[in-house]
Parts: sequence; structure tokens; C-alpha cells
Amino acid sequence: MIKFISLICVFLLSSSSFSEETTENHKIVTILTSAGEIKVKLFQEESPITVKNFLQYVDEDFYNGTIFHRIIPNFMIQGGGFSTGMIQKDTREPIINESRNRLHNVRGTISMARTSHPDSASAQFFINQRTNLRLDWSPGAPGYTVFGEVISGINVVDFIATSKTKSIGGFEDVPVEPIKIIDIQRNDDNYSL
Repeated sequence: MIKFISLICVFLLSSSSFSEETTENHKIVTILTSAGEIKVKLFQEESPITVKNFLQYVDEDFYNGTIFHRIIPNFMIQGGGFSTGMIQKDTREPIINESRNRLHNVRGTISMARTSHPDSASAQFFINQRTNLRLDWSPGAPGYTVFGEVISGINVVDFIATSKTKSIGGFEDVPVEPIKIIDIQRNDDNYSL
């Protein structure tokens, strides 16, 4: 009986420390938009360079006043690089692509936007409104780095995705009524898994 209780105590202690370690590896941010709040859990362990880069922009208030400038229903919403009037913001140097992290572009995940060059992501990101596995890394296809997931506010993502869009100066899928990112804030508490 004593051996059995000792084993249970060891199991509970090891489970508890695992849970604390896992919690510390996920930071939470809240994206405050003109359409509502989206809360995102970031995958620091799986995408360390990408998360560090994103949080630097957050801490610099870079995203304040930017817009979701590209919206494609039943696909994704993209933002973080342009202010109202499609004025592009200056960014830091691009980061390396971490899309081989075995995370998938499923509904509700947040990923880095980039050009055709794999290592060209800087500040822009997109939230997958649906599962888009064709955006994942595979041999011969560099993919798009998933670095977090929506834990609340997916209804806001869905609402934004219904926006009417138009073309502006060579840009397509731009919302007729701007959807602003008012602020992105770090949450003080970590997310309990």
C-alpha cells in the first residue's frame, strides 16, 4: 500500500511540474480590433524566432493603427503591415522560416505572411479562417510558419472574413470599411493548458 501511494505521489509531482513547464512555454496576446477581441496563444517552443519577432513588434506598439488589409472569406484574414489608406509601415529585417515545426495551418491558427521567398516574413501575419494544409511545409514547398492559435474570438475572425472587399491601387481583397488593429497586448497571466 505504501509503495502504491508513493507511486501516486511521484506521478502527481511529475505531472504538476510538466503542467507548469508547458504553461510557461505559451504566452497569450489579445488583439484588440475595431470588430472585437481575438485572444491568441503563442507557440514559443515550436516557433521561437517567430514568436520573439512578433512580440518585439507588439512591445514596440508597431501594430497599433494597422489594419486587416487582405480578407478572403473561407480562407484567411491578413494584417499587421499597412495603416488606413494602404500605407505600408517600415519593418525590421525579415526572419527565417520556421514552417518545419510540424504545426499545421488549421482553422484558428496564426501564421506569418511572406513573399515568395521563404525567409521574407517580417511583421505581417494571417489567421486561418479554415484549415489550409496546402500552406504547410512539405518537401519542395517551404510553407508558412504557424506560431500560435486563437483561444477565444474565432467568431470575430469569422465576422471580419465576411467584410466586403475591393481593389485599391493594385491591392486586392481590401475591406471597403477598414478593420483596424487598435492594439495588441500581452496578457500578464499565462494560459493554463
